Amino acid sequence: MIRHCPDCGRDMLFEQHHAEPGRCPDAPDGYCQEWLCTACGAALIIGCTSFEYDWADVADLRGRVA
Repeated sequence: MIRHCPDCGRDMLFEQHHAEPGRCPDAPDGYCQEWLCTACGAALIIGCTSFEYDWADVADLRGRVA
């Protein structure tokens, strides 16, 4: 993937760190969102996942002291 590298200051080739696609241990679906510049190693996060929270599962902490 060609993207603008902020460290190199120009368009550079970016590759994913993991050799096998879909095998990232940090992502629930295995798709790694971190891409590295092949020249300098700068990282870009591309295709961020949105998180949905179920607030009904959060305990009511009002009135509690830390």
